[in-house]
Amino acid sequence: MKRRPRQRVARGASRVGERFEAEVGPVAHGGHCIVRLPEPESRVVFVRHALPGERVVLQITEGTEGDRFWRGDAVEVLDASTDRVPQPCRFAGPGLCGGCDFQHVTLERQRSLKADVVREQLARLARLDVEVEVEPVPGDDHGLHWRTRQRYVPLPGGARGMRKHRSHEVVEIDECLIEAPTRPSYVVGPHSFEVADDGFWQVHPGAPEVLVSTVLDALRPAPGERALDLYAGVGLFARFLLDAVGETGRVVAVEGDERASELSMSNSPGIEATAGRVDHVLAAGYPEPFDVVVLDPPREGAKRAVVEAVVARSPRAVAYVACDPAALARDVAIFAEHGYALTWLRAFDLFPMTHHVECVALLTRTGSDLR
Repeated sequence: MKRRPRQRVARGASRVGERFEAEVGPVAHGGHCIVRLPEPESRVVFVRHALPGERVVLQITEGTEGDRFWRGDAVEVLDASTDRVPQPCRFAGPGLCGGCDFQHVTLERQRSLKADVVREQLARLARLDVEVEVEPVPGDDHGLHWRTRQRYVPLPGGARGMRKHRSHEVVEIDECLIEAPTRPSYVVGPHSFEVADDGFWQVHPGAPEVLVSTVLDALRPAPGERALDLYAGVGLFARFLLDAVGETGRVVAVEGDERASELSMSNSPGIEATAGRVDHVLAAGYPEPFDVVVLDPPREGAKRAVVEAVVARSPRAVAYVACDPAALARDVAIFAEHGYALTWLRAFDLFPMTHHVECVALLTRTGSDLR
């Protein structure tokens, strides 16, 4: 039976629509900045379309008297940051399409904001002080025209739209500036991949190649080694791991989607592929040691059961590909409990104009001389 969405319970009178003049604080995970309203409100507000250090008029978009924090939009900028630019898309901004978070920010500052978020999450959740630089990736047009797969809300008369931020309301649009003019290419280096029409594939044109090269550089798989590719999709990493370990090695790919798992076998002839939830598959099979592991989980991360199953197989190195810095930091902390340290991290701007960032983290056993 399909569960109904949980209804939000109001905790007092609504403050939606009220406006406050305030100074903007640091960036926070999720595409907004922190504003601390003074008394009598004494409330934290997560504000979109602002930049740290600006003075703005913000309008509350979510919040009641009893809430611990509110959400809002910067609807007027009184003192602008030097990093603020005119947004290229006319559908971006307060009350409009919610697909982009940072169109009002220079690309360089977008990347430094994302680096700040990754650094803060690792410090808060994993107790690590890590230098982070978010690197540009070839394949977009100054942050635009990179999204090779795009979904729209169909509207009457053949029109299309995009949803507002945290809303079911739809804004009709006739152009999305982050949509790529071409469909994705499923060719990476010397290999071609088959992907189902609704299957997962990285949406930035430069993502597959840069992620593969970074993972291989992190793990340095050698001939004869045993590799475990978790959340393997259609076998992108498995194909290149197989190249590296050769005929004397072994590659096991585990993927929850049955169709993707089937395709991984044809995309990567010679691997062992198993379809099923990763935690369930590892609880039931493959108990033997593995030399290297690739973890590329969905946004919620690998979580404790999978992390502990990985460390139980004693890999010398784990490459963790993460699209959510909070989930990554949580899982890095779990790895640390079991003697695996974050050795290095690279971050990539695979989603320009949005708050999303992709990281590749290398985890090795404490005392390992891999790096």
